[in-house]
Amino acid sequence: MTSIPWLTVLWAIPMVGAALVMLLPAAQRVLAKWVALAVSLAVLAVTAVVAVGFDPGGEQYQFVESHRWIPSFGTGYILGVDGIALALVVLTAVLVPLLIVAGWNDAHDRLSWGGRSVHVYFALTLAIEGMVLISLVSLDILLFYVFFEAMLIPMYFLIGGFGGNRTGEGNDEDRAKRSAAAVKFLLYNLFGGLIMLAAVVGLYVATAGSDAFAAGTFDFREIVAAVASGEFVVNPMVMHLLFGGFMFAFAVKAPLWPLHRWLPDSAVEATPASAVLMMAIMDKVGTFGMIRYCLQLFPDSAIYFSPLIITLAVVGIIYGAIVAIGQTDIMRLIAYTSISHFGFIILGIFVMTTQGQSGSTLYMVNHGISTAALFLIAGFLVSQRGSRLINAYGGVQKVAPILAGTFLVSGLATLSLPGLAPFISEFLVLIGTFTRYPMFGVLAASALVLSAIYILWMYQRVMTGPVRPELAEGDNKLHDLRPREIAVVVPLIALLLVLGVYPKPALDVINPAVTHTLTTIDVPDPAPRTAGGPVR
Repeated sequence: MTSIPWLTVLWAIPMVGAALVMLLPAAQRVLAKWVALAVSLAVLAVTAVVAVGFDPGGEQYQFVESHRWIPSFGTGYILGVDGIALALVVLTAVLVPLLIVAGWNDAHDRLSWGGRSVHVYFALTLAIEGMVLISLVSLDILLFYVFFEAMLIPMYFLIGGFGGNRTGEGNDEDRAKRSAAAVKFLLYNLFGGLIMLAAVVGLYVATAGSDAFAAGTFDFREIVAAVASGEFVVNPMVMHLLFGGFMFAFAVKAPLWPLHRWLPDSAVEATPASAVLMMAIMDKVGTFGMIRYCLQLFPDSAIYFSPLIITLAVVGIIYGAIVAIGQTDIMRLIAYTSISHFGFIILGIFVMTTQGQSGSTLYMVNHGISTAALFLIAGFLVSQRGSRLINAYGGVQKVAPILAGTFLVSGLATLSLPGLAPFISEFLVLIGTFTRYPMFGVLAASALVLSAIYILWMYQRVMTGPVRPELAEGDNKLHDLRPREIAVVVPLIALLLVLGVYPKPALDVINPAVTHTLTTIDVPDPAPRTAGGPVR
């Protein structure tokens, strides 16, 4: 099994699948959908092989592949997976088939793209999956950067070309909003990427001028080993600037307040399936980059700037929750909750404790599942009514009890109710924060009350009370979840319940990688405290 390049197979399947979908005849729209679904299931099968073969107690990076790419630039085709990357690879592989089913009809009635809108839509989805996967398993910094930036292009077209009214092109105002959201998404992220490119080049120049390396290199493992051993020594100000370049790009992608402005518009204007692809999968590459590249390549800078980043994260947690309370648009409300949740993830990373980083990595997975469930169910509801406004609904639970029930469970998961998956990860982040920064822990915990307000108040206004007449009769009568929609929602609810009561399998994979990260940057956990002070 080790002779098979599983990680190459992992990312190549969706990329080849995207090309295959595009090569199908324009009239074969249904076949294009089934081919895309089959390709995503093949990725899930390969992921299962990698997950089963991964040894949490073994080498840090496993299934390693290393080949020459551009030797004159010190860059290679180097792949490997650790516990943190594996958790996100599994999340990606599980969600994409569900998103394909959820977006089964999102491009069906469009007449654009030369009559190949269905082909383009699913090919772009598969392309993003492939680019995310290679970004997660890359151990070469330049290779990572190339696909970190490249994934913006297919997402731009998914937002600008397929967002808005999923049953047609919409009016001129709809197209203008969709285009504006797509451009804002692209400009924000491209600007962050250009700043990171300068840092990537700067890091290469620094390695080329160091006695620790025979020549300039982009090999992540080699640079981290030299940093940890003290052989790679650079002026602290230079390292701060390089750290800032990487961190800025990841903070835009994540997004970290105040660099979040692109997310609500993009999430609202995209189709629900594309919005989940962006928030639950693609944006996780930003937080993944923080814990892998920012901490391990620039440990001193990460420690130096951690109070500032933690402050911004806590502001984002509270800001996202407060703004969510005031929203009148269901989809925009859910988008702002993600800003709050990304704040928790970034907080857990930069408090630099075992509990914080383990909780943060698990939070990436749990947020992906809970956001997918809540956003997709809301999308199923909105697609029937044709309105995202909260005041356009009322009494939905009497007309569509399954939809209302699953929406409630997903909403309770979003507010981290005990027994559902996000509770464990949020609890770990808060515990890790309290051990090093008690005041920040108190401020972050205040968002628990705010999250209860925005979720339960939204549920009350949309799902309870008397049924609005137009929802119970006539052409706009609501129906409950259809079998295809149930097939999407049930696995997500099941995962929320299973990981809520038994997160051990995930943490067993994540914890060794987190421990290695903290050991590499030489930041031990704070000593336990008693009433008399630290325990000696």
